[in-house]
Amino acid sequence: MKNGLVVLNITLLIAVAVLFYLHFSSGKKNSTTINSAKQDNSSSNSNLFRIGYFEMDSIESNFVMVKDVKAELSKKEDAINTQLARINKAIQDKANEYQKKAQSGTMTPDQIQAAQNDMVERQRSFDIQKQQLDQEYKDVYMRRMQEVRSKIEDFLKEYNKDKKYSYIFSYEPGLIYYRDSAYNITADVVNGLNKIYSKKKD
Repeated sequence: MKNGLVVLNITLLIAVAVLFYLHFSSGKKNSTTINSAKQDNSSSNSNLFRIGYFEMDSIESNFVMVKDVKAELSKKEDAINTQLARINKAIQDKANEYQKKAQSGTMTPDQIQAAQNDMVERQRSFDIQKQQLDQEYKDVYMRRMQEVRSKIEDFLKEYNKDKKYSYIFSYEPGLIYYRDSAYNITADVVNGLNKIYSKKKD
């Protein structure tokens, strides 16, 4: 799950970087005008462009929906592993049975060939089933991660109705080297998301 969120955060970070570049590169052309305007309107421009952020690891640790999703995915993964282990054990038991019969000399050449064909078919069936279960897990994972992302996006839209921030992004260690904690809205995001989610669960 974390890998999916990291990819999402990297994408958002790149988008913000491009917007920064476009914003400031276009400003260089009229630097003289901007400098004179700054002297007259420094107080009004101070809040023109603000970026808020929240810490994703705190969301993952404290947003109840994320905990529920993790528990759901873990339970599904355990169920898949148990099912595959049971099928694999049945294949191994059958292989041992054929091997004992072959070693005892009670199988004809045709029976040995039939046993080999049976084992190949069993393994092929196992591989297909494993692939199907893996894909099923990935589908559930992606759907649930999208639901979490949508919940965060919907909350932030409501949270930022007053247009206080131009951008709000999630902070991941290693992606950003400096951030002003004055614009850290993690507590608001966690509390708001949990309040909404608890109401829906009730």
